[in-house]
Amino acid sequence: MKEIFTNIGNKDTRSGFGAGLLEAGRNNPDVVALCADLTGSLKMDEFAAEFPERFIQCGIAEANMIGVSAGLALSGKVPFAGSFANFLTGRVYDQVRQVVAYSDTNVKICASHAGVTLGEDGATHQIMEDIGLMRMLPNLTVINPCDYNQTKAATIAIAEFHGPVYLRFGRPSVPNFTPADQKFEIGKALKMIEGKDVTIFATGHLVWESIVAAQELEKSGISVELINIHTIKPLDRKAVLESVTKTRAVVCAEEHMIAGGMGELIAGLLSRELPTPVEFIAVDDMFGQSGTPAELLKEYKLDSGSIIEAIKKVFLRK
Repeated sequence: MKEIFTNIGNKDTRSGFGAGLLEAGRNNPDVVALCADLTGSLKMDEFAAEFPERFIQCGIAEANMIGVSAGLALSGKVPFAGSFANFLTGRVYDQVRQVVAYSDTNVKICASHAGVTLGEDGATHQIMEDIGLMRMLPNLTVINPCDYNQTKAATIAIAEFHGPVYLRFGRPSVPNFTPADQKFEIGKALKMIEGKDVTIFATGHLVWESIVAAQELEKSGISVELINIHTIKPLDRKAVLESVTKTRAVVCAEEHMIAGGMGELIAGLLSRELPTPVEFIAVDDMFGQSGTPAELLKEYKLDSGSIIEAIKKVFLRK
């Protein structure tokens, strides 16, 4: 293992979005922000305070917000539309499909409180099928960063990128371990740890859980390669195939349903080009429930211990 990652302080990824949005607004006067009555929850307060003429409070009317965003994009603006992931995907899928994806408008759909780690708000708010919904839409780029620093960098990067984007992040404070000065490259997977026995493809909050698992498994002589799939669409096919050609065993780790998730996307690629044993760390056809983020990660077998068990299982299938 060539990299030893250190948690430099827990931070929520939604705050990374807020910091990135503010910087993007300072860099580009065409950046505008829209919110569906959740300005504080999405950490859009500082942007709204500094650029009140570029902030639109749409109220609890997400479908209308997506339509307004598309209109702003067609007029040359770079709109960032923010709300909870559940409301920006399931509730407004028709609008996202028709006026964003189909029309290929330059709208940035910025979705907080994604996955099971939303916690105590429970199943009605814990959407775990959003990546599947969004990645199936043509023209739409799907990004799921792992920590505060990467979320900030991703937010700045999508402001400079022309095309519709779904950016996913969360509420809980999680380890912040990637560089503060990083340059985010859309569509370019990051090799976090070099290994030779098994590859973990992880995204979002489960990148850190995978780091913990890899460091623990090193003690027992299992060499893990960890790839951070921060951009789920377009998938970095080259990075996937190069790693799996070496290890010939895969674990996919994501805070999402198995159905429609990153793991199925990678497994589909491997089935066509490089058949390989694959294990999934993901939610298996269940809704969420109330609990703390840590409790729910353990309950749904998304924690580092579950990743270790999956690695041991797939290692025996090689």
